[in-house]
Amino acid sequence: MDLEILYLLVPLSLLLVLVIGVVFWWAVRRGQFDDLEGPAYRILFEEEEHPKRKPPQEEG
Repeated sequence: MDLEILYLLVPLSLLLVLVIGVVFWWAVRRGQFDDLEGPAYRILFEEEEHPKRKPPQEEG
């Protein structure tokens, strides 16, 4: 009696695993996992100050 639900759940779970695998493969190929520590360290170090922009001179 309750085995009928398995005919629905097993294919759905296999489809879900396939979709997750494709998304993970796509993320790896796009380089999403190349540098996991860089952004964490980048926030700790101050960047060099950019030269302040001079205000535009008024013509007249």
